[in-house]
Amino acid sequence: MAGIVSRSILSVALLAGALVGLSTSLAEAQIADGNGALQISWEVRNRFRLFREERDFLLHTEAGRGRSVLAAEQALEVQSDGRGWARNTVNRLCIDLTGRVSEPCSRDNVKESYLTPIDHPIVVRLSGPVPVGATCAWSFDDGDGPQVSTFDCAEPVNLRVRYGRSTVASVDVSSSDGSQRVSTEIAVRDIFVAGLGDSVASGEGNPDRPIALADEGFCFRSYLGTAAAQYYRPSRAGYKGGRACEAPDLLPVWQRQSALWFNPACHRSLYSYQTRTALALAVQYPHIAVTYLPLACTGATIADGLLGTQRARDCPPSKTAACQGTVNSQLAELREALTAAKRRQPDRKLDLVLLSVGANDIYFSGLVADVIVDTPTERALFRRSGVMASVDDARGALTRDLPQGFAKLREALKPLVGDMSRVIYTSYANPTAQGGAPCPGGRAGFDIHPSFNAQPQRLAAVSNFVDSEFLPQLKALALCQGGILCRNPRADRMTFVDSHQAAFANHGFCARAESDPEFDRQCFSATGDSFDPDIVSSASQPMLCGRSAGEFRAYLPRARWIRDANDSYFAAMTYPQGLPSSMQPNDIHDATWGVLSAVYGGAVHPSAEGHAAMADAALPAAAAVLQLDAAVPEVISQPVPPVAPPAKTR
Repeated sequence: MAGIVSRSILSVALLAGALVGLSTSLAEAQIADGNGALQISWEVRNRFRLFREERDFLLHTEAGRGRSVLAAEQALEVQSDGRGWARNTVNRLCIDLTGRVSEPCSRDNVKESYLTPIDHPIVVRLSGPVPVGATCAWSFDDGDGPQVSTFDCAEPVNLRVRYGRSTVASVDVSSSDGSQRVSTEIAVRDIFVAGLGDSVASGEGNPDRPIALADEGFCFRSYLGTAAAQYYRPSRAGYKGGRACEAPDLLPVWQRQSALWFNPACHRSLYSYQTRTALALAVQYPHIAVTYLPLACTGATIADGLLGTQRARDCPPSKTAACQGTVNSQLAELREALTAAKRRQPDRKLDLVLLSVGANDIYFSGLVADVIVDTPTERALFRRSGVMASVDDARGALTRDLPQGFAKLREALKPLVGDMSRVIYTSYANPTAQGGAPCPGGRAGFDIHPSFNAQPQRLAAVSNFVDSEFLPQLKALALCQGGILCRNPRADRMTFVDSHQAAFANHGFCARAESDPEFDRQCFSATGDSFDPDIVSSASQPMLCGRSAGEFRAYLPRARWIRDANDSYFAAMTYPQGLPSSMQPNDIHDATWGVLSAVYGGAVHPSAEGHAAMADAALPAAAAVLQLDAAVPEVISQPVPPVAPPAKTR
């Protein structure tokens, strides 16, 4: 049993065996003479502070050992049998379902201020050729005087070190071979990271706990159709209400089996590239802690979302069907958090902003609708309601509106972040590309709704617009290039990330491989014939492959890193509670809900693998901006000074 060091400010617990399962390599500070004889190693425990429990962080340190974020995600997907690692973690966060930060947050049974921690838990150990049976006299001094305890050198030391000051750690090692002293300075750097932006930033398409699907079918109506104009698709598992179109049920009954996001109003997901980037920083750098504030919201534009309020996308499953109508401005939320933090810690600052925005400003969802909605009735209705947009519409917004919006956003961010290079703008990837060309189109991946068909000519036009106009313009906006007006181009440039785009070129929504999950290969038809069109037989078995829809796994490795419409339905099947009243479905069998159930939860958005690939691109940029690869202080090694004889008493 290890010894225990305690003081009123530093809470120190020395528990033998407390690190069973601690899987990350301890950061090692080399001793000054370089001979590697003995080392003091230390790291921050549970250093991704969004996680309440260390077991959730250790899952990622183990998966991330020697792996990229993408490879770690794929390993976790296989480990969870495609159910996803976040399905349990989502209930153990320092942020609740409404997006409110828990202040204080109880992390590993210790109450901490989330935004302004006063101390951090660390583990210290002596490593290297430690003599068997050696005794270690440890001393930790943060300026209030040393606290010393002696015990076996094989035992790790767990303690909390005060934030904002250094703690000198010294150990006197005594063994039959003699004595030696090793010292180092411990200073935890707590990095405050905010995530801002739209659906790609929030993680849309990847609910933390996916929907569970039933074997039997659920009825949807078709627009302007007769009583016979109905079709069946897989129902939600556990739903006990009416599945036939003639037997509508109350929405709360249906919502009890919803997918779960850690923030439903914005479809914020732990799988988002922003969360994975912040988490990867914590995994990779043992001497830091990461305080992450996720604020991105699906559907956000610069004007409505970042600078102003926006409509909520969804509601958490609850006892009532009432839905909060709006979401606060992301920058207002960030200002409020920073103000509260500075009130408690005046020197607290925002270290990094992760940002992706602009797609909704040029009507990208409208472009998607224009590509995939193919039947005349639905196209006429959607065009009339403003849901669809053409490439010309998007081009006009790109040249007319987006530069002005970007300028306003830049000016709003400056007072919050100071140095604009600390804003890491991660660009989008073209979701429609495969093998260097646009996807061929067709109903494959989109036959979840009878009106869907990725029309090849419209698809090619959108793909070319994204590659040749939209993505280059975003880069110019972020970097103040190509005639973009910035007040001070050198000082106004953001850090820009787009290295993931080349990888996505072979992983668009149409990518298929023999390594894809067996259910996908057997049940999602390459010709767009996945579902039984017979209104009678499909009520009990909607899948033509004859397999249970419940076998679908949202989180398994796939060739496609983009969710298609089938994926969106099978993973999220989101009922649209955040729509304007004029567009709100009448009931749960409504034709509008039938369309939106297939796209509202993330069609044509990156999968968890896609987000992991984006995080791999953003991670080195973040580390460089934060200068995390700077050398650590050296350990001081020296012989133990002779013990002074006790003073003689008269």
